[in-house]
Amino acid sequence: MAPSNDSQIEKIIWLSSKEASEYLGVSLQTLYRFVDSGSLPAHHMGRVIRFKYSDLLAFIEAQRVVPGTLSSVARHIEPEEE
Repeated sequence: MAPSNDSQIEKIIWLSSKEASEYLGVSLQTLYRFVDSGSLPAHHMGRVIRFKYSDLLAFIEAQRVVPGTLSSVARHIEPEEE
């Protein structure tokens, strides 16, 4: 049964695919790749896909780079010219 007190109800903020991709700074194709790989939850509502804002925040935190793990990537990056 649903809670009767409004203060107990979680307020969900929904974003469209376009809004979610803009928020993350990625293309729609990349956004859908994240969804397809299972790393970003999405919700199919009728003919559209929606994203919870809280899921986007959790996804961003999960992408945090651990210090000391970039050594394999860093050797492939050319130094910037000064």
